Amino acid sequence: MPYTKRPDKRKMDELRPIKTEIGVVPNADGSALFAFGKTLAIAAVYGPKHLHPQHMQKPDRGLIRCNYNMLPFSVTERARPGPSRRSKEIGLITENALSGVVDLTRFPSSVIDVEILIIQANASTRCAGINAAAMALAHAGIVMKEMVSSVSIGKIDDKIVTDIIKEEEDWKEGEGATDIPFTMTSNSKDITHLQLDGNISTKRLKEAVEAAKKACEKILDYQTRALKGEKINEIN
Repeated sequence: MPYTKRPDKRKMDELRPIKTEIGVVPNADGSALFAFGKTLAIAAVYGPKHLHPQHMQKPDRGLIRCNYNMLPFSVTERARPGPSRRSKEIGLITENALSGVVDLTRFPSSVIDVEILIIQANASTRCAGINAAAMALAHAGIVMKEMVSSVSIGKIDDKIVTDIIKEEEDWKEGEGATDIPFTMTSNSKDITHLQLDGNISTKRLKEAVEAAKKACEKILDYQTRALKGEKINEIN
């Protein structure tokens, strides 16, 4: 059966309802919450602080160190607690996605710790985590060249769809599903993170990039409004 209607009845280019808030972890230097529908991430920033051990220090710049974890009951089937290979990989991906927009030359021999916790998951957890982390860095007063926003674009059969859910990730009929998480900068529209799970032609990939640009502009608006003190909750 061809893919003509999304399981949650959204339009092909429509984001899920979004929730954003800053200052959700009082003892952190900066913190934020970001949710796409039932995918909810909290990020907390600590630092900059002196980096230990000393051999990891860089005299001309600091570094971002990101820990990404999912609560055991954030998914339908209980996840194993503690770090996994997947969580370590996503932590490194997030570090790379953020490092290009933070002016790390201001923090020589220092580290900025970013802790990301997925409270509830229905796909796009890494994107929600990156969005929350970028907001938390800004909330902490870390100097950033520009913001980043992240979204997962899918190709399901012949359709390009925005912000896919778990049911769409697992789509097996027709041509199946391709999942492409993007992270883009707010001004230059550079891509700081792109992954590809599946197959897609060059033409369709260009369409996915354009869909990601439009979606990230919408996400940036939510992030900016939250950083100005507005609590946004479209999720009922």
